Amino acid sequence: MSLDPVLRARIDDLLSAHRVVLFMKGTRNAPRCGFSAAAADALNGLLDDYLSIDVLADDAIRNGIKIYGNWPTIPQLYVGGELVGGSDIILGMLGSGELHQVLGVPAPDLTPPAITITERAAAAIREAMADAGADRLHLSIDPQFHARFQLKPASGREIRAESAGIEVLFDPASAQRARGLEVDWAESVQGSGLVIRNPNAPPAVKPMDVHALKAALDAGRVTVIDVRPPADRARAPFPAARVLDEDALPALSALPKDSPLAFLCHHGNSSRSAAEHFRGLGFREVFNVEGGIDAWSREIDPDVPRY
Repeated sequence: MSLDPVLRARIDDLLSAHRVVLFMKGTRNAPRCGFSAAAADALNGLLDDYLSIDVLADDAIRNGIKIYGNWPTIPQLYVGGELVGGSDIILGMLGSGELHQVLGVPAPDLTPPAITITERAAAAIREAMADAGADRLHLSIDPQFHARFQLKPASGREIRAESAGIEVLFDPASAQRARGLEVDWAESVQGSGLVIRNPNAPPAVKPMDVHALKAALDAGRVTVIDVRPPADRARAPFPAARVLDEDALPALSALPKDSPLAFLCHHGNSSRSAAEHFRGLGFREVFNVEGGIDAWSREIDPDVPRY
């Protein structure tokens, strides 16, 4: 199948203007499929700036890029105008260190991370691995510091760490994020299981009541981000806030990671999810406004309409 010359020129222009381009479903900060999320996570951990193209927003690009590079799936990574490959290839190159070389970033530190596995956790892991056969224990930690254990064969390129007689295999990016990590075993009324404490993870989202929010605003110490839909913002405006929407997301994501951010919605529920997303981006002072705009109207400014 031939590619329309006008569309080919569009893609040529994109690749000429940007050294690193990821064609994906969603954007680098808001992926909309697992494969695109994995590819974006790999690049986000290595590059501060690259172009992501949301193919779901442009059917012509979505279909045309498959013909352009003769590659049938999305995502697709281009570097210097050359097709690198899709998600599996990107992750394989990340694990081997080849992706660093292609992107022109420093080679990964392959020093094994110092980790601690408590005796109770080690006993539980040994029991779980009793029938693992040739499979090995892998631990991956994504850029949002979500950790996941897997049992699977070793490729031979992993970084090996050991504690309490338990061997754990990491890819290079996860190894960097695992330094100082502790694996423990916990029992509670909710159940029992492994608990991972990672000193490198951003601090948890903190609650902020509306009185603390007013004080922080009066002192100029916080940026408020309103995550409500347009109709709700029009019904009960909060002029001091910046709006979180697709157009504003790149600029907000690029703020300094030590910027104090307070997320606001109607009652404090959807804002908590948005706050967790920004925490995952590496922001270290993230607050959720408890009670939302409704609490602000009841306790701070009754002129703001309740709805």
